[in-house]
Amino acid sequence: MEYPAFLPAGDCALSVEFGDAIHPEINARIRALREALERKPIRGVREYVPTFRSLLVLYEPCVLGFDRLVKKLQARMAGLRGVAEGKRRVYVIPVCYNGEDLDFVAAHARITREEVVRLHCAPDYLIYMLGFLPGFAYLGGLDAKLHTPRLQNPRTKIPAGAVGIGGEQTGIYPLDSPGGWRLIGRTPVRPYDASRAQPILYAAGDFIRFAPIAMVEYADLERRQAAGETIWEVREA
Repeated sequence: MEYPAFLPAGDCALSVEFGDAIHPEINARIRALREALERKPIRGVREYVPTFRSLLVLYEPCVLGFDRLVKKLQARMAGLRGVAEGKRRVYVIPVCYNGEDLDFVAAHARITREEVVRLHCAPDYLIYMLGFLPGFAYLGGLDAKLHTPRLQNPRTKIPAGAVGIGGEQTGIYPLDSPGGWRLIGRTPVRPYDASRAQPILYAAGDFIRFAPIAMVEYADLERRQAAGETIWEVREA
């Protein structure tokens, strides 16, 4: 398949495929197209949904046909390179590293628990996309030493705020949910909160950095959050 490819997704959506791999450069092109379309909307287009390697474009077929939309998208993409240079938004998320699978991850990597924490907190993780659950961020940048197989039998309930590793990825469970990732810690931050003005904390294209905290700090942050305080930090880098 030649890229970019324009594929129908039902009768009112189109998928712009940019490649067949999970890669920062491919994701940057997706975000660049989304930003261009948000700056200058196309009449008849309702929504844009970025994924790892594609942009789903939802449109009104009575207003705009598939072929015409493809031509408009191709025109917008002409000369489009990547996201505009500028400051990036980094959400610093506190994590208490006491997860029930922390020892397994350390043993699998043949390193200490402390080294798992150090490696997990080192990168700024790019949010490639949101999915699975409201506010569940698919992150890129996990150190290869920490790549760990998922559970053979997923747990029926993982608590909201659990931080886990599944294969080559890491992330935060925003709600109580079944799941098969290896749990290494938990954060008091809620990536999804329906009571907030902005229910989902961050967006595709933002970054997450994890910061280790002790259990006593976790309890204090939970209390502060219940009182309405912001318990995460946002940095521009």
